[in-house]
Amino acid sequence: MADEPDNDAPDTEPEQIGDGPVAPAAEAEATPEVDATPEVETTPEADATPVAEATPEVEVAAEADATPEAEATPEPDDAVPEAEAAAPAPPAEPVEQVPPKERRRRARSKHTDARPSRSPEERHAERLAERKLKAARRRARRLQERAKKATHRVAAPAPEALPPVHAPVEGTRRVRQGIVVSDKAEKTITVRIDVARRHRRYEKIVRSSSTVHAHDENNDAHEGDTVRVIESRPLSRTKRWALVDVLERAR
Repeated sequence: MADEPDNDAPDTEPEQIGDGPVAPAAEAEATPEVDATPEVETTPEADATPVAEATPEVEVAAEADATPEAEATPEPDDAVPEAEAAAPAPPAEPVEQVPPKERRRRARSKHTDARPSRSPEERHAERLAERKLKAARRRARRLQERAKKATHRVAAPAPEALPPVHAPVEGTRRVRQGIVVSDKAEKTITVRIDVARRHRRYEKIVRSSSTVHAHDENNDAHEGDTVRVIESRPLSRTKRWALVDVLERAR
């Protein structure tokens, strides 16, 4: 029959192109009985089908491999702004620390408004007016502070009296008798006090004298009078005594 395949078909079968499976051809060579079956006609189609199906996969894989490369390599124009955006900003310049006095001096040096020329009398008058204004401000400030302190003193409670540390005890003042040797000074007399006492060891009478200045308010005592003086508070650089009375007048 003309439709039956030739027994030599497997020998004359064209070589397969691609990486398709070759298992059907090997089975056809090993089993000659299957060559007479009509299933052999589909062998080329079966062999070609995998090749046709494999080709799109290769193309898709190639496209897949090429697509990331195209996306991974951006255009140079787009890369420049991104690099500039990612670059850190330059550090700010440190601000110069200027003292207040230097700052005011610089501000005055930048001042360009020239004041009109004035005569010495006008400048003196301006200085006087400025002094009067400052004096008035100081006076108002002081009055305000004084009023504030007075208000605080009135509002504050009275302080409690502290108990004395030592009792006010007045000591016994010494009284001496002597002879006036000088009354030349005003309200002051010079009195010589004679002392006679027995020595502790030798029991001999020892006589000594001392001179003191006493206060005489009325200039009552005169030279040669016998007077009595009493110890008092310091009345001058040398006076520590005061006249009590005159015991005997000089003859």
